[in-house]
Amino acid sequence: MTSKIYSFGILGLEAYPVEIEIDVTSGLPAVNLVGLADTAIKESKERVRSAIKNSGFQWPAQRITVNLAPSDIKKEGAGFDLAIALGILAASGQINEAALKNYFFLGELSLEGKLRPAHGVLAVSLTLAKSLIRNLVLPEENAKEAAIIPQISAWPLKSLKEVVQFLADPASGQPLKLEVDQVLKNSENYSLDFSEVKGQYFAKRALEVAVSGGHNILLLGPPGSGKTMLAKRIPTIMPTLSLEEALEITTIHSVAGTLLNKSGLVGIRPFRSPHHSISDVALIGGGNFPKPGEISLAHYGVLFLDELPEFNRKALEALRQPLENNIICVSRIKRTLVFPACFILAAALNPCPCGNYFSPQKTCHCNQAKIKNYLGKISGPLLDRIDLHIEVPPVNYRELSDTQDAEPSSTIRQRVENARTIQRARFKQEGIIYNAQMNTRLIKKYCVLNNAAKELLKLAISELALSARGYDKILKISRTVADLAKCEIIQEEHLSEAVHYRSLDKQLF
Repeated sequence: MTSKIYSFGILGLEAYPVEIEIDVTSGLPAVNLVGLADTAIKESKERVRSAIKNSGFQWPAQRITVNLAPSDIKKEGAGFDLAIALGILAASGQINEAALKNYFFLGELSLEGKLRPAHGVLAVSLTLAKSLIRNLVLPEENAKEAAIIPQISAWPLKSLKEVVQFLADPASGQPLKLEVDQVLKNSENYSLDFSEVKGQYFAKRALEVAVSGGHNILLLGPPGSGKTMLAKRIPTIMPTLSLEEALEITTIHSVAGTLLNKSGLVGIRPFRSPHHSISDVALIGGGNFPKPGEISLAHYGVLFLDELPEFNRKALEALRQPLENNIICVSRIKRTLVFPACFILAAALNPCPCGNYFSPQKTCHCNQAKIKNYLGKISGPLLDRIDLHIEVPPVNYRELSDTQDAEPSSTIRQRVENARTIQRARFKQEGIIYNAQMNTRLIKKYCVLNNAAKELLKLAISELALSARGYDKILKISRTVADLAKCEIIQEEHLSEAVHYRSLDKQLF
């Protein structure tokens, strides 16, 4: 006998339907899997056999053939276990095949028949919402993630035995329904706040400017000056996530298997801080079955690279395309996958190998050759893509001992959101969101300077010997500073502040 059942596979960030055909026929007992299955799927026959037996059903002592269609796409993961097990039970006459037709099935099976969570469930729900059949049977742990999409019915169950009982009597269960807006609101909870940061007023202002305009930022300072502490709090001053952004972030983390939020929805801006030993594939994405890398996991959030010169040069150079285009293309023989990578890059480094070049209390023992060699590990083209270069000096005793709380993140975020509102209105017809995304044409159109600002810019370019990209960066930063001040024309003080954020160019780089 044969049976047919439906599940989903994941390709990049997209889910696609998989038709699973089961044939149970006379012959020597064996299980054959066809349809470009990976090792995890090929091993499923052992999990499925034990799950069926331990759930109180009979394992057919016959020849079993399992076909996964479409057969030209390589399939991976253990999420097909449940569908294969049900297909075998239907083909062997132990359950009614007609009960399978109105559902998609997803989930890994344990040896005792329990359902284990699968990856990429939100991507499956988004695809299922466009299908004629919108019922998804899946593990209980994945239910909230699936139910985020209101157009589908997510049926959470705990074991193979429960699934069979449900199919025999669908009225015995209820699909999970969620109030998505309430889930998102409840997820907006940061454990850190800028009110905890003592001193560092210049650095905090620079971070406010960076977030307001979507600019990348580099923090330079001796060890212990607070670079990491500042960077970790950047997401707390970024605008509140919209539902569309939250869904996109959650989909990426779900596919990558890094979704830890039990509510099923990521409600806060991601902050990713990979170790400097990370490979270029792990950073930008890829692999035999291409998966999102750290830059995609930081989508709509912050990618923090601490000790920047210690990172692999190849990995750092791979950042150049996503920093320009906000996407990363991973090419394989048969297809090219595109992962989103719209993030703010925050990098930190010591100004010299010993870290004391800027320290007023400690003496730096590095000569200029050592400093040049240390900072030379970072290429000029990559530095040009980092808009703000900020010095972070050590905090003095008076500031550390101050018992009064600093300005909270909520106050800074409000100013950021006001500046972003101005930019959204300005770029409504331009296809971009914030100032950092302006090209040369838009810079010329929207970065209008008064006469005093023009003279200052001419002097700054001469003194700092900036590249053409550095010149554009100063204009973009000036536009953001002016937006924070709610000024249409860029004034001299706006440009002066922007120049200060690039003043380390000549001093160190």
